[in-house]
Amino acid sequence: MSGEVIAGTRGLEERVRSWEAEYLSPLATPSYPARRRTEELDSPVRTPFQRDRDRIVHSKAFRRLKHKTQVFVAPEGDHYRTRLTHTLEACGIARTVARALGLNEDLTEAIGLGHDLGHPPFGHIGEEALDAAMAEHCGTAFRHNLHSLRVVDVLERDGRGLNLTEQVRDGIVTHTGESRPSTLEGRIVKLVDRVAYINHDIDDALRAGVLAPGDLPREEIELLGATGSARIDALVRDIVEHSSEAGDIAQSEELGGAMLRLREFMFERVYLAPPARREHERVQRTMRGLFDHYMENPAEMPGGEACADVCQRVTDYLAGMTDRYCIAKFAELNLPEESRF
Repeated sequence: MSGEVIAGTRGLEERVRSWEAEYLSPLATPSYPARRRTEELDSPVRTPFQRDRDRIVHSKAFRRLKHKTQVFVAPEGDHYRTRLTHTLEACGIARTVARALGLNEDLTEAIGLGHDLGHPPFGHIGEEALDAAMAEHCGTAFRHNLHSLRVVDVLERDGRGLNLTEQVRDGIVTHTGESRPSTLEGRIVKLVDRVAYINHDIDDALRAGVLAPGDLPREEIELLGATGSARIDALVRDIVEHSSEAGDIAQSEELGGAMLRLREFMFERVYLAPPARREHERVQRTMRGLFDHYMENPAEMPGGEACADVCQRVTDYLAGMTDRYCIAKFAELNLPEESRF
């Protein structure tokens, strides 16, 4: 018993450094030292990346993800993915890859949980609508990865931000687009984000009747697997095998190519298909209507970042909305009072 007490009193940093040196890959990102924009004392019971994870999970932006669209806007059923369930699924897959490769699971988890915090309502359709409104009113663009970084740096904690480590911030902002994450853990999240959404979006499209099983491209399905779980397992095994050989996060040309062809199929048949485009018109009308209104009536918005201009404040407000709150605000501004319920 005394040995357990003595072991427990060793400093966390000392124990973690010792464990990581013995068990993690030399390519893994070490948990210490923490690099933050504002220096602070480390926690005696959590590593810096575990602390980042908890700050993200306890944030308001994370809680709002449960009412933000993944693909289908305001779906009738209870089993469709939301932005929150996508985040959790992607995070779980990413942790599996990180563990198999001997990389830092805590860093991978924190990036995975935070990567979509800046996504606006209505999924990618909402992002397009907000981007178009910003281009017209502000002469700038909206990218959800950049806004995710703004959420954790500026908007959370009433303008104080979460003060996350540089490694987590880097993974969040580079999880999509041309930029390359500086850590292998960030590169896992960037790749696994696609693995997750392609396969669970297929599942949701089949459930919604937008696709039938026979519509799926035969060659890719035969190669990767007939079910979402089989395809994810095949892709994860492939990533682990080829990353181990490459010393980087990599896929085989065969399975990686099949995954990209499935992604192209989903854009053609689901994301940009006529049903989605019909939703696109409704979302554009809602988002643009709200953007126009608040640009003309900024006093009606709750207080945002004190030093931000009106355009940024409107963008922050709309991007933070859930689907149902956005719809409710639009109805409030556009329906006669007697028509509201």
